Amino acid sequence: MPPFNTLPLPDEMLSNLEQLGYHDMTAIQEKALPFILEGKDIIAQAKTGSGKTAAFGIGLLLKINISKFHPQALIIAPTRELAEQVAKELRKLARFKHNIKILTLYGGTPMRHQINSLEHGAHIVVGTPGRIRDHLSKSTLELRHIHTVVLDEADRMLDMGFSEEIDKILADTPKKRQTLLFSATFTDDIKALCHSVTHEAQEVKVDTYHDSSNIEEIYYEVEKGYKFESFIKVLQYHNPASAIVFCNMKLDVDDVAADLQAAGFSALGLHGDLEQVDRDETLLQFANKSCAILVATDVAARGLDIPDVDIVVNYDLPRNDETYTHRIGRTGRAGKSGKALSLTHQKIANTTSIAVRDLDVDTSIMIASKMKTICIHGGKKNKLRAGDILGALTAKKTIEAAAIGKIDSFPFYTYVAVEKGVAKRALDLLKNEKIKGKKFKAWMIQ
Repeated sequence: MPPFNTLPLPDEMLSNLEQLGYHDMTAIQEKALPFILEGKDIIAQAKTGSGKTAAFGIGLLLKINISKFHPQALIIAPTRELAEQVAKELRKLARFKHNIKILTLYGGTPMRHQINSLEHGAHIVVGTPGRIRDHLSKSTLELRHIHTVVLDEADRMLDMGFSEEIDKILADTPKKRQTLLFSATFTDDIKALCHSVTHEAQEVKVDTYHDSSNIEEIYYEVEKGYKFESFIKVLQYHNPASAIVFCNMKLDVDDVAADLQAAGFSALGLHGDLEQVDRDETLLQFANKSCAILVATDVAARGLDIPDVDIVVNYDLPRNDETYTHRIGRTGRAGKSGKALSLTHQKIANTTSIAVRDLDVDTSIMIASKMKTICIHGGKKNKLRAGDILGALTAKKTIEAAAIGKIDSFPFYTYVAVEKGVAKRALDLLKNEKIKGKKFKAWMIQ
């Protein structure tokens, strides 16, 4: 793939891309960026993890006028998790251009905090259709200066019933704008949406399937009535450090997660009926290794960008090939190898199929997490930085820096992962010692 310096990008942006490790373009970047930089609308078929955020991010960031504190670019995403990931990536890409303000708008958090942030001005808004529409109805969000609209995972948004919200949002933006639409699939509904929201769009298509060459796919034959017991044996046989387990029904997610916990495994469930804060904390704990097994519906199959997932297990076989492809694409990422394991009641032809009863298993294995997560009631709004947390934990030299894992900062809360052996000591330090001259409340999650 060609390097980024073959594009007409400013030196300061190229320097930032180099620092971020972005040397050569991905397929979607190579095909889409020339059109995006020319200001053309595009309709792009691309998968999660293809580099599409950088593709549209580079283009829209170049057009931001930092002296004007009103929204100039709008990115609409189907879920809070994807909106957060997009905003995080954009902030990295925006380092070349100081003082660009990027604001996220989604449900599950108080409107008043978002309204306050909007009153202070934002250059780029990233949000979910429902919450963006809420702000428009209250006149707390103004879109008349928008020059770029991005519809990310448009097929997912239509699947979730957001067609009407998208129409209303786009009606509030200028007719003369650049529209960039990204979708993993191109159904008739998507084609109709493309026709209604874009103008003389360029079509860009890259391989929509994950590279499965480094993913080993195995089917395990299980006896009827012994599915969960067989599943436990499969887990014990592979003994992964991390695993995503897919169920087709929300109720099954709850049951499997609860049964795993009862059996002594580190597991949490994720599905659409959970409160937003519970969804956020579940994903955060899985990403920072405080949870070893994530049991989920297909809500987690898209937009979930966690590079170190050892195995994916289809506890229930997916209903179609596309869903199967999305599921197994959660492992074997970033050039690493992975395994996709599927449970079935019958032998499937032309696959690697193994009877669970033939596995030689150490039944004493309990898959556990190595970390615990502590929540601190203080975040970016309190000027609390990751370095402050790290300093507070290591100042007395009773905890080594190596025992401290991922630190995630949000406006009002900060989450820090610490090794289990020092978790209680870390919690005591964070509760009783001052950080930046102030004491903060802290507690252990789970």
